[in-house]
Amino acid sequence: MRANNLNGQQIKVNDKLGNPIEIAAVVVWQVKDTAKATFAVENYMQYVAIQSEAAVRHLANLFPYDNFEDEEATITLKDGAEKVSALLESELAERLERAGIDVLEARLSHLAYAPEIAGAMLQRQQATAVVAARKQIVEGAVGMVEMALARLSEKGIVELDEERKAAMVSNLLVVLCGERNVSPVVNAGTLYP
Repeated sequence: MRANNLNGQQIKVNDKLGNPIEIAAVVVWQVKDTAKATFAVENYMQYVAIQSEAAVRHLANLFPYDNFEDEEATITLKDGAEKVSALLESELAERLERAGIDVLEARLSHLAYAPEIAGAMLQRQQATAVVAARKQIVEGAVGMVEMALARLSEKGIVELDEERKAAMVSNLLVVLCGERNVSPVVNAGTLYP
């Protein structure tokens, strides 16, 4: 009746969206009813292992790995550790109750994309990060351009017609959003030809 650990094997299974993932769980359990453990199932240790794997497979099919493809997913395998563990514990408790087994704890011990798609998923995550960074850069640059135009107008430093404003906006956005340092061109002539 001592507590036992089951360190589940890594298994390959599809998540809710059909992406192949590797997943494994650790289950801490103990026999609470020796009669059930002895007579209700043929081999309670094997029963725990098989039911644990089945529960992990079922859980993986219920949720997406992350919410890149399913933005409305409130629980994901990657970010919902507490909820996923609670659901795993609950399902295991229900499955193992027949054998007189009490589940003390259950949690994922391994979670990763399967090797055949891991590279593509990493590229997707990197692309998402680049897009998010670019969006923030553009938002900041637009704010700076608005501020520059407002300050120039407010201080009366220079009056720009719409065409010159458009040229200034274009130049500022290139400077502020570009990945490389720009080389300034100094206009030594007049502002208006």
